[in-house]
Amino acid sequence: MFRLRKQGFLKDAPMNDEKAETSTAAPPDRLSTNPASPFHNAELLERGVGVKFNGVDRNNVEEYCVSEGWVRLAVGKTVDRHGKAMTVKYKGKVEPYLR
Repeated sequence: MFRLRKQGFLKDAPMNDEKAETSTAAPPDRLSTNPASPFHNAELLERGVGVKFNGVDRNNVEEYCVSEGWVRLAVGKTVDRHGKAMTVKYKGKVEPYLR
């Protein structure tokens, strides 16, 4: 998208401030849904974070790390003896995005 300026065109310039805020805000390198984790961010989770893992949009991600390339996915409705969801760690390409 282009926006006209006196000197010429600006390539990929946002048209309004709202789009500028969402495009500059990036999800963190690591995020967890577990409140006991040091990587838990409740404000960001309320806003909504989506994760594409190996090109597939996943909705059962418990934790992810972009730099290390892994996600923890919940395994069905199975829980451990403490009542937390059982997870499996998968390695691959992780692409988080804000909804």
